[in-house]
Amino acid sequence: MNYTPKQLQILRLIYKYQQDHGYSPTYAELAKELGVSTITVFEHLEALERKNAIRRRRHEARSVEIIEQNFLREQNPLKSLSLPVKGSIAAGAPIEAVEMTAAEEIPIGDVFRCKPNSFLLRVKGNSMIDDHIVDGDLIVVEARDTADDGEIVVALDDNGQATLKRFYRENGKIRLQPSNPAISPIIVDHCKIQGVFKGLVRRV
Repeated sequence: MNYTPKQLQILRLIYKYQQDHGYSPTYAELAKELGVSTITVFEHLEALERKNAIRRRRHEARSVEIIEQNFLREQNPLKSLSLPVKGSIAAGAPIEAVEMTAAEEIPIGDVFRCKPNSFLLRVKGNSMIDDHIVDGDLIVVEARDTADDGEIVVALDDNGQATLKRFYRENGKIRLQPSNPAISPIIVDHCKIQGVFKGLVRRV
């Protein structure tokens, strides 16, 4: 994809900010870095969105997401090939938190076209078996704090317990739905989304 020098500069600034902070910059932060107005930044982002280089969620301050895979690979071609294993996630009864494990990386990032903030979790339990996610699988998770209805998410419930379930908003509540008819859904007032399921790895 052909970008103007300013568009390329903005993409690189967004990428670096995400690497340094784990989330996207605001329009104001980009404007300050570039020495331009927020309106100018908005216009450049509009153009980048038309070129399918980025995606934005309306009315959210830090929602700019780089989706142009060739650009992402060019920024760090070696890192894109491996993902860190960050611990375990319950696919059954919730656990108190995502359990951290010793440092480990697996070279699969490029297979799943993963974003820089992706990671792996090891599944414990069989609440998602109808989605072909079973105990012992490694799941690819894109770190995000929002999700659409029906997406499989890593979520913390009202009590701060972590679980892997499908996410639904219903009647002012959140339903965390297992994909196993033997297990009941979890209904909560609120939950904190830590990431969205993007794929899995099964060692045979």
